[in-house]
Amino acid sequence: MREDPRDHGRLAGLSPAAVALAARCEPKVNELARRMAREVFEQLRGYSGLPADVKDVEIAATARHAMRLFLRGTDAGAAPYALEYFQERAAQRAEEGMPLHLLLRTYGLGARELWRVLRETAAPEEQDALAELAEALFTAEDRVVGAVTESYLDEQAALVAERQEQRRSRARALLEGARHPDDPVVDGPTLVLYAHFIEPAPSGERSPVAVRRLLRRAQTALDRAFGTETLALLDGGGGHVVVPGCDEAPPRLLDALREAAGPEARLACARAQSAQDIPAAARQATEVVRVARACGRPAGLHRLDDVLLEYHVSRPSDASDRIAALLTPLDGRPELLQTLRTHLGQRQDRRATARVLRLHPNSVDNRLTRIQELTGLDLGSPRDTALALAALSVRAADATG
Repeated sequence: MREDPRDHGRLAGLSPAAVALAARCEPKVNELARRMAREVFEQLRGYSGLPADVKDVEIAATARHAMRLFLRGTDAGAAPYALEYFQERAAQRAEEGMPLHLLLRTYGLGARELWRVLRETAAPEEQDALAELAEALFTAEDRVVGAVTESYLDEQAALVAERQEQRRSRARALLEGARHPDDPVVDGPTLVLYAHFIEPAPSGERSPVAVRRLLRRAQTALDRAFGTETLALLDGGGGHVVVPGCDEAPPRLLDALREAAGPEARLACARAQSAQDIPAAARQATEVVRVARACGRPAGLHRLDDVLLEYHVSRPSDASDRIAALLTPLDGRPELLQTLRTHLGQRQDRRATARVLRLHPNSVDNRLTRIQELTGLDLGSPRDTALALAALSVRAADATG
């Protein structure tokens, strides 16, 4: 029999007595692996629910391979060709959905059982050899568990990313009025949401890690609120969510989204009666949020009925440019535009406007007076107030269009 060149150096760190003790234990490997798979691991919560073929074939085979590698002197499983086997099995367990804690405990219990066999097999005069093998066993377990954990987490991350991309792809197809090849026909009512988190931050101000955390929190909040995997197409500033088979937002949706994305989160919902109505519903929800923001409405859940006039007058028409031009005198005066927007959003309550802007009410009065002087609009007149609202809405539409 040709000697495997990889065997050289495997036993160099162990005494002849330790090698002999390990060799006497090797014939017990098959029986021990079967006992582990059928009895020892059964004490682990969740193990009994695994498929029989996974327990009796996959896990038993991995335990058998690990024990043979160790007893034949593989240097604590440190060789790459030895670790690769365990890494592949870990990736397979991740794909099957086996919890990581359960997988790692099988390795811990396996090492303990192997130690028990070594201890029972050792003669009184082999205590030094037994101590050598104990140290080698602890080192082997540490290295294998490290490699297994890394491989499992890498595979799990890849699976999560793949699943998220599938959901994004399905959402994108529905929002574009197309059908995703892996998606069943969407028939019946569908709820379409547009969420706005915060204004996009300047380049470099928000790290990719912070954005990913925000998206994970938002996606989790949406899934929990609806009790299903929602189809979301989100980025750091917000985005669209499609919920087939649903025609009403759950009561705590806004609270859940605010907990995930912050108190400035805005949300609007629109119903689509069929798949072909989804793109139009998405546009409506987006416009409702945009109009609410442009008119100074406080952050929250916005409904079309809440901004019905503003939504209507912000639609493009021959008069749009002339209406927008009413506020041209305020260009370069962002504090005046903000005051006007907030004042109208607070139903022209000067004290409420002052609280939102953190100003003295007299300062609000001074700004409103200056706005009226520059624009010629009388904010005490219902007609001029409507024109100011229309101008803010049209300018916002131009800015985002």
